[in-house]
Amino acid sequence: MTSNLSPVFSFHTPILKHKPHKLFYINHYVNSFPQCCITTACTVRASVAQFRTSATLRELCQDHVPEHVLHRVEEIGFITPTEVQQQGLPVLFTGCDCVLHAQTGSGKTLTYLLLVFSIMNTQRSSVQALIVVPTRELGMQVTKVARMLAAKPTDSGTEQQKACTVMALLDGGMLKRHKTWLKADPPTIVVATMASLCQMLEKHVIDLGAMKVLVIDEVDFMFNTSRQVSSLRKLLTTYSSSHSRQTIFASASIPQHRHFLQDCVQQKWTKKNVVHVHVNAVEPMPSRLHHRYMICPRNQRFQAIISLLQFDLPESAILFVNEQSEKSKKTGEMPTSTVLVDLLKSSCEEFSNISLLEEDQNFNSRAASLLAIREKSCYLLVATDLAARGVDLPETTHIYNFDLPKTAVHYLHRAGRTGRKPFSEDKCIVTSIVAPEEHFVLQRFEHELKFHCEQLFL
Repeated sequence: MTSNLSPVFSFHTPILKHKPHKLFYINHYVNSFPQCCITTACTVRASVAQFRTSATLRELCQDHVPEHVLHRVEEIGFITPTEVQQQGLPVLFTGCDCVLHAQTGSGKTLTYLLLVFSIMNTQRSSVQALIVVPTRELGMQVTKVARMLAAKPTDSGTEQQKACTVMALLDGGMLKRHKTWLKADPPTIVVATMASLCQMLEKHVIDLGAMKVLVIDEVDFMFNTSRQVSSLRKLLTTYSSSHSRQTIFASASIPQHRHFLQDCVQQKWTKKNVVHVHVNAVEPMPSRLHHRYMICPRNQRFQAIISLLQFDLPESAILFVNEQSEKSKKTGEMPTSTVLVDLLKSSCEEFSNISLLEEDQNFNSRAASLLAIREKSCYLLVATDLAARGVDLPETTHIYNFDLPKTAVHYLHRAGRTGRKPFSEDKCIVTSIVAPEEHFVLQRFEHELKFHCEQLFL
């Protein structure tokens, strides 16, 4: 039987308190799949049925992930699966291509890494998994988690096995050393930024012939970045084929996801049986966040942020500014971020320990800024949206928007940098400084993301 419907199916599951409703939702979507997908759909439904009785990550991954990796998962403290892991892992273990679509801090990274470790053959010297990320900072985080999982426990009985090696092929790295490593003994897993990866591909240094899994993290950001999109398309269709690999796209925000899924198939970025695992919270914004705004004329924002910081006395905070426009760069204006850091440092002694994170910094400066905030040698990080994509700073208690984000998606990713501390019920605060003429924009974000923002008067 043929169908004129696209053989893409969606696995769109809201986070609800009552499990039976969730099962109805899953069955509704599975039963509505086109006929050409029924075989795969049935496999997915069978896998989904299994997770309902899986109380732990170990039980969910038992027949797929090596024992020593499961042991490391438990040692690190990952015991109970998150919603995206419950929904996504059974699908991934069937071998389907997948779009993991879930809010920030939901556990997408561990989800795709568990799949990666399930298909590894460490006895083979080849790149078997490639994880592409938009920024060096996110790449370092993914690499850290991958290496933690790859480390074999001393009592696991695996001492004689070859270790799974993880390469961080990131902007600002030592590409000459990486080139030697790739030629001598290729790593099992490569975590890469697009620019560094392309250099190796163009020089025929990295061989993707044995690649089993390709992960594109923060996929919407990658496709919306003009300098990365052409290289990404080439990676998906020229340097490797969707038919010879399992492809996973991951992000907290995929605007027009139905259109994106159709593109995945039509452009041959994925196979036809790509599954959309959409763990959609009843509220897109994490419930632990308290949102505030302060109406303030633009020329009084500097004093307003000083008053806010003195009022809140945050333990650890990120202050977001928008990136400098090309026009202001050409006219030689100082970026808002630099002006803000200088002003805060000169205004009060308590603001002397402030770090800056922006795209124009060199990589050592960016790494030093993140280290300072993680080690609590500074409590405030002034950042552009570079820090909003995937950077994990779980101790962050406050987010400040000195400039209102450009879109609701940007607001979501900024806000998602706080409220990430596992098992904590502490309220975290997101505060926006809003000019009177901008208030309607914030109201639009509230409506789109389904959160309430309270006005603050100081």
